[in-house]
Amino acid sequence: MSRGRHSKLILIYVGGTVILLMAFFAIFAPWVAPQDPNVMSLANQLEPPTLAHPFGLDQNGSDVLSKIVYGARVSLYVAFSVVFISLIVGLTIGSLAGFIGGWVDQIVMRLIDMLYAFPGFLLAIALVAVMGPSISNLIFAMSITGWTGYARLIRGEFLHLKERDYVVAAEALGATPLRQIVFHIWPNLVGPLVVQASFGMAGTIIGESALSFLGLGAPPTTPTWGALLNSGRKVLTEAPHISIFPGLAIVALVLAFNLFGDGLRDYLDPKKD
Repeated sequence: MSRGRHSKLILIYVGGTVILLMAFFAIFAPWVAPQDPNVMSLANQLEPPTLAHPFGLDQNGSDVLSKIVYGARVSLYVAFSVVFISLIVGLTIGSLAGFIGGWVDQIVMRLIDMLYAFPGFLLAIALVAVMGPSISNLIFAMSITGWTGYARLIRGEFLHLKERDYVVAAEALGATPLRQIVFHIWPNLVGPLVVQASFGMAGTIIGESALSFLGLGAPPTTPTWGALLNSGRKVLTEAPHISIFPGLAIVALVLAFNLFGDGLRDYLDPKKD
């Protein structure tokens, strides 16, 4: 194995390990977290990190580590939901635009251009502000523009894949358009879509944290990394640990998805050694 290929595998392994570790914490949060994140101890509020509370306590005397562990649930749930919805919608619309072409392609591309004209984050803020803060509304707001990137990618891949010899041969043998798409084109999209989804996960986690920071994410009783960052901002000089640890969690998870996607993209690219 060449050194270049080995370095790409290292990126995939490192990123994948951090992602799996975060997913483990999120799934088994009730058993991993030291205590219930909503339990308060006002007598010990703003306590710095100790052996009993490795990440310290917040303004209500709640364990910061427990809130970070439970916050991973929200971040990963929102990220997976948004990416899954965006992927399904983008795959459907992009496939139709790329395979049929003509006026269908023109309508889809003008719709995507129109959505790109609005900053996705500002549109999400407006939608959540109108509908009210909740996890379902947050997922819906972030999915409104999230599918456009997948649709453009898939449409571009379809334009050259549908001209490949094996697709033309399948059509000549009487394969229906649906069979051509499902069995001859979609399998060749797995690699690019997995890479795109990994980068989409990183972007969604940042977006969810930013909206939660602004109070437009999950309800106040639900621990989130963004809300924890916002609460720590008010006592940054007295108790910096409240902001530092959730900030590090966000950085670690976003970096892990970017490393995984970057390594996978280079590993799957036959033009790169």
